[in-house]
Amino acid sequence: MDLLRELRIDRSAPPRPPRRGLWIGLAIAALLPVLLVIRFSVLGERSVEVETTVVVAPSAAGVAGGSVLDASGYVVARRMATVSAKITGRVREVRIEEGQRVEEGEILATLDPIDADARRDLSAAQLEAARSQVAGVQAQLTEAAANAGRMQALVGQQLVSKAQYEQAVAQRDALYAQLTTARRNATVATEQLRISGIGVDDTLVRAPFSGVVVAKAAQPGEIVSPLSAGGGFTRTGIGTLVDMDSLEVEVDVGESYIGRVKPGMPVETTLNAYQDWKIPGSVIAIVPAADRGKATVKVRIALDSKDGRIVPDMGATVSFLEHAPPAQDADTSRLLRVPATALSERDGAQVVFVVDGDVVRQRSVEVGERVGGNVEITTGVAPDEELVANAPDALADGSRVHIKK
Repeated sequence: MDLLRELRIDRSAPPRPPRRGLWIGLAIAALLPVLLVIRFSVLGERSVEVETTVVVAPSAAGVAGGSVLDASGYVVARRMATVSAKITGRVREVRIEEGQRVEEGEILATLDPIDADARRDLSAAQLEAARSQVAGVQAQLTEAAANAGRMQALVGQQLVSKAQYEQAVAQRDALYAQLTTARRNATVATEQLRISGIGVDDTLVRAPFSGVVVAKAAQPGEIVSPLSAGGGFTRTGIGTLVDMDSLEVEVDVGESYIGRVKPGMPVETTLNAYQDWKIPGSVIAIVPAADRGKATVKVRIALDSKDGRIVPDMGATVSFLEHAPPAQDADTSRLLRVPATALSERDGAQVVFVVDGDVVRQRSVEVGERVGGNVEITTGVAPDEELVANAPDALADGSRVHIKK
């Protein structure tokens, strides 16, 4: 009975409180929409998928007329000399090094001047002897002239014979001839001294023109000669000098294409060492001779730019243009180019959206000319920046984006 009594339901007891977990679940369900709204308002909108493009700086080739022909060649110097001494001698001093800039007339090296100095001293002594001889003959001539004058007076008085007078006159005339010869000998001695001085100056090797030393060929103590002596013991030069202002490019153009090249035609030269550097220039001349073995014709190209980076024997590629590239001032040279699809309009102004990580930054730009499907930008962007192409209308400054694969 007691067991049955325990199984009865006591309806007079108060109801049990609901479980705590149920209340927590209901609270979370109610707060979830609020949390989502806060998340989107604080962290930003959902990222937008976009396409991108890159800002580029147009090269001169893109502005100039199309290339009608490309040819390869080398940088050469029209004014290049191996400087040597005018005489054979031993090198005393060498004053040059490779890469050194020298001016016209500057001393590059000196030779041992012992022999030249000795010849100059001998010529100086001979000149002094000739001048002394002139002075001696001049004194004798003065005395002979005075004696002839006295004889002439005595002959008129018949105090001396006419034969004595004529002998005095003959002696005077002979001394006059000797004086003329002595003076001429003195002149010859003067010229010999001048030539000996030139010989001394020839021991100084000077630069024939202004330029840069590209090779040093001799050292102190070596023998140099303007002529090759054979055997490899005699140098024929002190060094090699190049006039950098005379640099040009020589290219070989195939016979089949030489008809496309004209004197004065605009060109662009690209050095193998500087692929991004376009050097404007023009055709100097077409050499009127063909290479039978290579079936090519040599063409000379002038370089409008004088730069220390251009050195002889550099490899170069020349593009022959239909039209010369237009002259560019300092502002035009900084123009950048973007596709027209990168431009958008916001509040009546032209803007672009620059990708900065996973967000975009809106920038106002100034637009220049339209070239094909591209637009020149004067201000607002920098080279190689990544821009959004075909920006959606909802895209704004700070919007989150991800790039379309």
